[in-house]
Amino acid sequence: MGVCAFTIAPVLTNRPRQAGQDSEKMQSVNLTHHFLIAMPNMADPHFSKTLTYICEHNEQGALGLVVNRPLDMTLAKLLDQVSISVESDLCAQVSVHYGGPVQTDRGFVLHGPPGDWQSTLAINAELSLTTSKDILEAVARGEGPRQMLVTLGYSGWAPGQLEHELAQNAWLTVEARDDVIFDLPAPQRLPRAMQMLGVDYATLSEQSGRA
Repeated sequence: MGVCAFTIAPVLTNRPRQAGQDSEKMQSVNLTHHFLIAMPNMADPHFSKTLTYICEHNEQGALGLVVNRPLDMTLAKLLDQVSISVESDLCAQVSVHYGGPVQTDRGFVLHGPPGDWQSTLAINAELSLTTSKDILEAVARGEGPRQMLVTLGYSGWAPGQLEHELAQNAWLTVEARDDVIFDLPAPQRLPRAMQMLGVDYATLSEQSGRA
């Protein structure tokens, strides 16, 4: 893997629009601060068995982070790649996650509380998505946000694309909870989101297999 670049251009405004889509249908639902649960029959390997947190969803499309795929990389190693000196021992215990197939050489930090950073997208009053290097410098000193998930890459949808996928039953959705992202080990996040819907993932897999 190449050196991570922690300077992010706006990722929503620059995504291409899909031709032939009716603009009136593009924003029928707002899934900001929701989980996307990949259905068991999801064929795309980038999203098979994933839980994705939607950071922003509007008429320009959607941006999210996969939150249950840790990479074989610690935060300490990522900080070393971007030439940040590590002072906090906790960095060696934090896993970096795969956030999605877009810009996989770039870092994203989902965190709470929001704080005051150079390049931040406010999701709600409790959570923000930051893409500037200053947040990692603070984390390396042991002064970062209380809760955080660091990813390489993000998941992006063009205008109307996510709505189309929902209509095709590619995803289940449920309002997100911070504790699922920050307090649970990665393997438990998808099953817990399923429990929030009152659905058992194993049973759903069996039903999809018979369909």
